[in-house]
Amino acid sequence: MSAHSSPMSLSIVHVLRAPVGGLFRHVIDLSREQAARGCRVGVIADSSTGGHRAEDLIRDLSPSLALGAHRISMPRNPGLGDAANILRIGSLLSRLSPDVVHGHGSKGGLYARAPSLMGRGLMGPGRMVRAYTPHGGSFHFSSGLQGAIYMGMERLLARVTDLFLFESAYICERFGQSVHAPQESKHVTLNGVSEEEFAYVPLADDAADFLYIGELRALKGIDTLLEALALCPDKPAWTLNLVGAGAEEAQLRERAAALGLGERVRFLGPMPARQAFSKGRAIVVPSRAESLPYVVIEAAAAQLPMVATRVGGIPEIMAPFADDLIAPGDPEALANAMKKLKAMEPVETHRRTQALADFVHEHFTISTMTTSILTAYTKAVEANRAAAKST
Repeated sequence: MSAHSSPMSLSIVHVLRAPVGGLFRHVIDLSREQAARGCRVGVIADSSTGGHRAEDLIRDLSPSLALGAHRISMPRNPGLGDAANILRIGSLLSRLSPDVVHGHGSKGGLYARAPSLMGRGLMGPGRMVRAYTPHGGSFHFSSGLQGAIYMGMERLLARVTDLFLFESAYICERFGQSVHAPQESKHVTLNGVSEEEFAYVPLADDAADFLYIGELRALKGIDTLLEALALCPDKPAWTLNLVGAGAEEAQLRERAAALGLGERVRFLGPMPARQAFSKGRAIVVPSRAESLPYVVIEAAAAQLPMVATRVGGIPEIMAPFADDLIAPGDPEALANAMKKLKAMEPVETHRRTQALADFVHEHFTISTMTTSILTAYTKAVEANRAAAKST
């Protein structure tokens, strides 16, 4: 371990799988801010996903990464390739010798911590703090056989984890229900956005009445949104822009056609969130499960009117208006919420979006997030060092 443990001089390696979505944004923002505060930072991520956008973001970040950007092929699902990757990443971490290795998501958490299970020569207590942030991950699959396997692995890896950092109080509570860990090792460190994101985004000429941003998959509840739109007025026809990509795009296109939505729904493909915000007069977040979704924080900061479900950490972000959140998977309730928002007077809409933006600015910024995480790192490094001296 390096000789310094102050927040201004820690060496940190972040491990994640797919360089896409909110988890990737979290690692990018955190790495950049940690480096700006004097830390030596490195990133290990999958080489087979993310496309050109991930390459561009990592290339832009690389000058700030004193410990480098390392990309290897990481399978999404568990398999034999994981064992080889655990050894490879363990050897890389042994060479980099950071103060903290921070795993993000299920696969990143596995790769960051499992080397300790495969031999203390790679990693061990007193050498580096092993930190873990689930970002939802395994806790979206906590029932059935698959859930039992994931929770079994979570409990096993908890034995070699020094620090648990939860991006929402919701995930912290879910974790405590399934995995035993000392209370002092658990910290809630809320995701955050930059100061520049607290600004209104002007509407584009092709803005629809409603907007969805995210992956096109069942967990996100887009099918419910399509069914809700079909229950909304069609004279004049209310419209929806879907921004994102995913394996279920073809099925969603078929569902939209079957519901008779025709040109009322447009699939725009992926784009940066603030560009996407110009494509809708209000955003809908119909998710069936979430941890602490960045898109809700980002939309709130941009003062975009919003309809969302009461899942995961969304009530933590929407606290001033949490009573307006609806149950997931209910097209009629979602349609009614969309109608209520459309009928709201502009002055009241502005009052509510400004109040939510002010609340988010107080609690959900990159600066606050980074300070909280660095403080937790430092305490864990000091505790590890003291434990190593006593043995």
